[in-house]
This record gives sequence, C-alpha cells and structure tokens, in this order.
Amino acid sequence: MIQVLGGVIIGLAATMMLLFNGRVTGISGIVGGLLNPKTSDKNWRVLFLVGLILGGAFLKLLHGEIFTVISSATPFDYVIAGFFVGCGTLMGNGCTSGHGVCGISRFSVRSMIATITFILSGIMSIIMFKLLRGGL
Repeated sequence: MIQVLGGVIIGLAATMMLLFNGRVTGISGIVGGLLNPKTSDKNWRVLFLVGLILGGAFLKLLHGEIFTVISSATPFDYVIAGFFVGCGTLMGNGCTSGHGVCGISRFSVRSMIATITFILSGIMSIIMFKLLRGGL
C-alpha cells in the first residue's frame, strides 16, 4: 500500500512541477542545473533536492523496515553502478524520472524508447555483472 501512495505522490509532484514551473521533473536535469555555474534558477532546485532527502528521512522514521536491503553488493559495486547510471543519463538525455515518469505520461515516443532501453540495459547489466562474479 505504501508503494501505491508513493507512486501517487510522485505523479502529483511531477504534475505540479509541470503545471506551476513549466518543467519536467527529471532529477538529472535538476542536479545538472545546480552544477552548471550559468544556471540562474538554483533556489527551487535546492529546495526540490532538500525535499527529496527530507521526504526519504521522514519515510524512514515512519516505515524504516522498507529500507532494509539484502544485497551482496560491495561499496565498489555501487560506485561502478553509479558511474554507469551517470553515463546512461548523459547518453539518454535524461534519467528514468524524466523519461519514465514525465515523458511517458506525456506520450513522448522518445521517452518510451528511452525507458525501455533503460530497463533492458539494467537487466543486461545485472546478468553480465553476475556472470562475471561467478554465476547467476
């Protein structure tokens, strides 16, 4: 049930961002704008990211059990995964939040193709990574 509520909140947030700010809620674009010295609209970007962090912290206080992760991944694995996600975000001109949540809801064919590509690449990456580690 909490996942459904989370999905509704993400959808509402993306809708409000588009209606009130005229922007797609793509996290890579929001963070990229913060890192770009020429960007003049940094205030809402900072507030958005603070809201993401505080929202996660609040949820952990209420339902900490959903943050339990059982994984054999090492910190190095996470660094490598983050690197590949960053490369994919650059190559795909956006991330899953921009393409998957906002683009698909606007019936963007480009976003649909990008999201399918993200998912298939993730599946293939996991399979290859596990094979390199000694099996599935």
